Amino acid sequence: MHNTRKLTEELTWIGANDRRITSFEGVYKINAGMSYNSYFLDCGATVVFDTVDKAVAGVFFENIEYCLNSRSLDYIVVHHMEPDHSATLATLLDMHSEAKVICNAKIAQLISQFYAHDVSDRLIAVRDGDCVKLGTHEFRFIFAPMVHWPEVMFSYDMTSGTLFSADAFGSYGAIDGGVFADEHDFENDLKGEARRYYTNIVGKYGMQTQSALEKASSLDIEMICPLHSYVWRKNFADIIGCYDKWSTYTPEKSAVLIVEGSIYGNTANACEVLASELSALGVDSVIYDASVRTESEFIAAAFRYSHIVVASPTYNMEIYSPVEHVVDELIRHGLRNRTVAVIENGSWAPQSGKLLREKLASFNVLEDKVCIKSSLNQASYTDLCNLAKAIKASM
Repeated sequence: MHNTRKLTEELTWIGANDRRITSFEGVYKINAGMSYNSYFLDCGATVVFDTVDKAVAGVFFENIEYCLNSRSLDYIVVHHMEPDHSATLATLLDMHSEAKVICNAKIAQLISQFYAHDVSDRLIAVRDGDCVKLGTHEFRFIFAPMVHWPEVMFSYDMTSGTLFSADAFGSYGAIDGGVFADEHDFENDLKGEARRYYTNIVGKYGMQTQSALEKASSLDIEMICPLHSYVWRKNFADIIGCYDKWSTYTPEKSAVLIVEGSIYGNTANACEVLASELSALGVDSVIYDASVRTESEFIAAAFRYSHIVVASPTYNMEIYSPVEHVVDELIRHGLRNRTVAVIENGSWAPQSGKLLREKLASFNVLEDKVCIKSSLNQASYTDLCNLAKAIKASM
């Protein structure tokens, strides 16, 4: 049986959900499954836009054959070659040898690398800005390199105003019921996972995302069809506005993310005190324990908040490893435009503060220092209070 969703009279969602997946790319924790979107256009030509992960291959092929209804497949448009969208491509190419493949040269190269398929004899190669007529619809192809692989492209259906946006404007999470984003509460139900997805997967490539947004801004868009999560047909400013903030590394909120690692609870206690002092000054904060929270959550929170406090014991004369891992991930993801502060602990030879300041040198690092010797005393408590005031003043 098929499980398809009509988007328009001519366009159908033919993707599938994997609700058992627990990590994405083997790195990022998944809380509510993942959707893999593919689309079928019936417009005087039969067109499939992208394929799906192998985990949902069975449903996907049932959906295609239902839509084809014993007809031939004319075209396969490939926007992105990451295997969560191309793992079933080779099988589709074999099943429908009559289908032409529409993609750019880099995508064609990756098809041969991943699946040993030479598509040169059935390839319609497109360049940035090229237009191609498919049945009664005309498409413009828009390259979006490094959003988030170098071969990525979008396609814009000039006939219907539909933008097929590859991994852009997607999200973690399976699709629940209605396929359209406006059938759900964006602010409370969708935004958090969209933020986590963008910051985890694309976050490093803000400049490239800005370039793609600039290209898309000239289009008269009626619908956005991403490769993950819900389809957008209204309220475009919700998701595009978020992407504009995230890709320019603009904080969503003037508040403090406190990243702490604590071996016996003394560093954690200092962070609790700091959070209380910030609250008394009218500053919101959240505390994430580096030994408990996932790197996916840390990255998303760091993109959301304007200030970051990193608190670490000295461990083997180094930064406490769970804290160091978080800091390294934030740097790897290209985060910038943040004000940071450091709290160190060390019973006999505090070193973590100096090492953290060196790692965080590309940020605006507050001069106020807090050094705890084993546990809080009056002097370090006063330093925490002064740090809270300095953070408040820097906002």
